[in-house]
Amino acid sequence: MAKVAFIGLGVMGFPMAGHLRVKGGHDVTVYNRTAAKAAAWVEKFGGKAAPTPAEAARDADFVFTCVGNDDDLRSVTTGENGVLQTMKPGAILIDNTTASAEVASELYDAAQDKSCGFVDAPVSGGQAGAENGVLTVMCGGDEATFDKAKPVIDAYARMVGLMGSAGAGQLTKMINQICIAGVVQGLAEGIHFGKRAGLDIEKVVEVISKGAAGSWQMENRHKTMNQGKYDFGFAIDWMRKDLDIVLSEARRNGAKLPVTALVDQFYGDVQAMGGNRWDTSSLLARLEK
Repeated sequence: MAKVAFIGLGVMGFPMAGHLRVKGGHDVTVYNRTAAKAAAWVEKFGGKAAPTPAEAARDADFVFTCVGNDDDLRSVTTGENGVLQTMKPGAILIDNTTASAEVASELYDAAQDKSCGFVDAPVSGGQAGAENGVLTVMCGGDEATFDKAKPVIDAYARMVGLMGSAGAGQLTKMINQICIAGVVQGLAEGIHFGKRAGLDIEKVVEVISKGAAGSWQMENRHKTMNQGKYDFGFAIDWMRKDLDIVLSEARRNGAKLPVTALVDQFYGDVQAMGGNRWDTSSLLARLEK
């Protein structure tokens, strides 16, 4: 059993921290900007809540962060009440936020200055994956640090891989989002076409999902898409945040991402329809408006 701190109890962090407590059996202290959410977590899972990230991280062996963006991440790590103010030498900071590779490199250096380890560890699998403890975790950092962190991360993951040095986890997550963007748009267009052609979408998917067109998105989202229901999984606001990170990195490294840039614009159209909190499969709604 390790002493663990978890910072950020959103739709992902709340169940992830719960798995660390229940499945992992760790001594977990949580912090959330809205204290009521931390109190609700303690009531459900036990453990303790702290008034600041710094207090949550005090004496912890592993400190997890799962917040909104680069600025939020800097605030809870290197800020005045950030975790790096109190982390003990040898402790490891594990960041599950989807953020830039740049901030991952910053935090690696900041952790090194405190004689701490750092792993950027963004996740994929959505809210359902977090609740079921079956996330995919893409990591960047030193191999020795990763080897120490992985058994703890395993509490909420089904796949954990080291992609390279600090920032490599974030870069891998960017690839994940690039691939998802194109697949969801293709699925939306396929369903839209099938409806216009008068086909039974369930029958169509039953057949094509067993061939080269099959995907996780098809298996898990086609039914709700066909029903015009978009209250499942990853929200468009979050996806656009991620795609902004992707496109910024592409401008920096010279990668050409025409499809990703176009789908990002399509998500903007769905936001204009009032679909900010709809899940990413709502690209279909844009085609059917």
